[in-house]
Amino acid sequence: MTDKLELHMDSYLPLRDVVFQTLRTAILKGDLHPGERLMELQLADKLGVSRTPIREAIRMLEREGLAVTIPRKGAEVARMTQKDMEDVLQIRMALEELAVTLACQNIVPSRLHELHIAMEEFADKTRKGDLAMIAKADVNFHDILYNSSDNPKLISMLNNLREQMYRYRVEYLKRPEVYPLLMEEHHNLYDALKNKDIEKAKECTRKHLINQAEMVRKIIREQE
Repeated sequence: MTDKLELHMDSYLPLRDVVFQTLRTAILKGDLHPGERLMELQLADKLGVSRTPIREAIRMLEREGLAVTIPRKGAEVARMTQKDMEDVLQIRMALEELAVTLACQNIVPSRLHELHIAMEEFADKTRKGDLAMIAKADVNFHDILYNSSDNPKLISMLNNLREQMYRYRVEYLKRPEVYPLLMEEHHNLYDALKNKDIEKAKECTRKHLINQAEMVRKIIREQE
């Protein structure tokens, strides 16, 4: 059981929701690993709560596909299969191409400037080697890109899909050999948006997701 679990109380949320968000974040960030047991008693002791909100939170995780209950064994963190990844990739490909199309049409100079700063910030974090900061900088770059679409419902859907892949994305970012490619991909996307070149932006997006998918496939095979 990871030592990184820490409950952050919120007076506006039921305890089960706070526990759910804590466990969900730990799974998405990779602090709780695929296949790791979710033992109610141990989690309750670790988080300082009763078993009831733990049990309810695990049910909520199951509904999101982040946990699974195995007969005679109990609950554990769900493993992502290659089929899961392919399904998410198909949807992301379509939605991200739509997002960059809208971004090319709607991006304003101030947002383009933010994107350039985020691109440079990501490059700077890769040189420092802090994984948490690298992941945060990468998310920030894509957040600015998504927000430039000026479509809140699309942004919400993309964020949900991205979170489903987040734990594998972190594993991807643990490999410094991918940083030069990621920086090149960011730069190409930035240039496409700057030039309002929709076809180039869509091509860059496809390459970016295909490269990520190849690495995720490798990670899934390693887990199996």
